[in-house]
Amino acid sequence: MATAILNGKAITDEASFHAQCVPAFGFPEFYGNSMDAWVDCLSYLRDDDNMSKFRLKPNEMLEIVVQDAESLQTQAPDLLEEVTFCVAGINERYEDYGEQPALKLTLK
Repeated sequence: MATAILNGKAITDEASFHAQCVPAFGFPEFYGNSMDAWVDCLSYLRDDDNMSKFRLKPNEMLEIVVQDAESLQTQAPDLLEEVTFCVAGINERYEDYGEQPALKLTLK
């Protein structure tokens, strides 16, 4: 399973979240540093659009591991809730197209 690792201790707000995501996911230079851009980039994991460094096979998933998730929960609880909501929405989008969910969020 492909894995992207985020450091929950280093995420204190949306800006630091996106600063972590750019290298972890290999987002393109034009990445918009917003949750809309995050959702857009992770909605193309099985396409050749180069929206991230990951290219998933049809039934493969990308595991997003948030290390020190307790710190993230303390520092930015609304952001963690939004990320969880977005992961569910992205997976629903894949299912709407007849595909398997593509993301798994793991809090450690």
